[in-house]
Amino acid sequence: MVLLAFLAAAGTFNRLVSMLHALRRGERRTHSAKTLKNSSVRAMSRVMAAPSRPSELRVPRVRRRKVKKPAPGSPPGTLELPDGSAPARMYRFLFDEAAMEEGPLAEEALEQGLAAVPERTLWLDIQGLPRPELLERLGQILGLSPLTLEDILHINQRPKVEEFEGYLFVVVRQLRLLKNGEIENEQMSFVLRPGLLVTIQEFPGDDFEPIRKRLRDGRGALRKSGADYLAYALMDAAIDSAFPVLEAFGEAMDAVEEAVWNRAGPETYAVIHRLRRELRQMRRAVWPMRDVAAALSRSGIDAIGGASRIAFRDCHDHVLQVADFLETSQERTAELSDLHLSVVSERTNQVIKVLTIIGTIFMPLTFLCGVYGMNFDTAASPLNMPELTWRYGYLAFWLVALLIVGGMLIFFRRKGWLGSRPRARRKKP
Repeated sequence: MVLLAFLAAAGTFNRLVSMLHALRRGERRTHSAKTLKNSSVRAMSRVMAAPSRPSELRVPRVRRRKVKKPAPGSPPGTLELPDGSAPARMYRFLFDEAAMEEGPLAEEALEQGLAAVPERTLWLDIQGLPRPELLERLGQILGLSPLTLEDILHINQRPKVEEFEGYLFVVVRQLRLLKNGEIENEQMSFVLRPGLLVTIQEFPGDDFEPIRKRLRDGRGALRKSGADYLAYALMDAAIDSAFPVLEAFGEAMDAVEEAVWNRAGPETYAVIHRLRRELRQMRRAVWPMRDVAAALSRSGIDAIGGASRIAFRDCHDHVLQVADFLETSQERTAELSDLHLSVVSERTNQVIKVLTIIGTIFMPLTFLCGVYGMNFDTAASPLNMPELTWRYGYLAFWLVALLIVGGMLIFFRRKGWLGSRPRARRKKP
């Protein structure tokens, strides 16, 4: 009888301990039917394949570059090349509807290469930030304002549109996903006037090769249109490069959501914080570009013709899509934070519930052990705990203890506090 009581108590304890281990492991919970209905098959496949450990999660990181700001009181138009800038390379494209010439442009031939050719469009593609001396020379040839030259080298500029006498100056930012998983936040400057477009990129290499190929092949409206339409095509390509970045962030958020369900903890919360920080950095780059695209699509800018103005509406639409995704992603990270706190709170409540059940089961047993553990002299009085003199008093104690434990376990299980609630049997008609 004692052996049976010991085995029953050990089985109960092992069951409760297994529940605690299951809570520690954070066994996967199934999503509700509403979540499954609203999720696409592709998103769910990414979630199912996502890593469950926070240490395996990778959040795309926006590459940050240290910018040396001019000293307070510096005169306007101060030119200073940022540290770590790669040497600038210049390429010249001269084209019309019938033919196109392209090739690298040396610094010595800069003035000759920028000479205007009637009825032809000139595109000067500068990859990398030019040295201050070269930029000053370019400004003298094209008649650029010193403030424009300063903004080209100050790579922390906010996207903007500025109309000067004789030319239009535009600053945009390009988000590009690199092979190592980082995100490049690059500043691009456009100097636009009739028949001439100058683009200055912060880094060598770009996503403009399809535009160059269209120029070489003579397909589409690029060769037939002017410099303003070429500016639209380049700006549209720069904006479209953000969509792979958005897809990477969407997959990262799906993986984080799965990790929250599987193993919510401080590491997962830190990943959510990194997601929010990177999204905030991207939002700073994209949000002002809505005003830039909207301004270029409106009338009143002499450097942009009517057909190109209509084309810039497409840029505005794409910028709005990127901005809306970033806004939605920011809200989703806030929801992930709330979900993380809810999951942690629920698991804490489950642990407290299991510990409370254990304490409740042992409470009457502790009372019985305390009562019958007192030293009473049954010889002094027959009322001094007569059960001590019973022949089967010890076995009766264990029988009562087993009945109490068994009754409490049955009660807890029927209430659904221990395991799953038993299903009610349907009565046959």
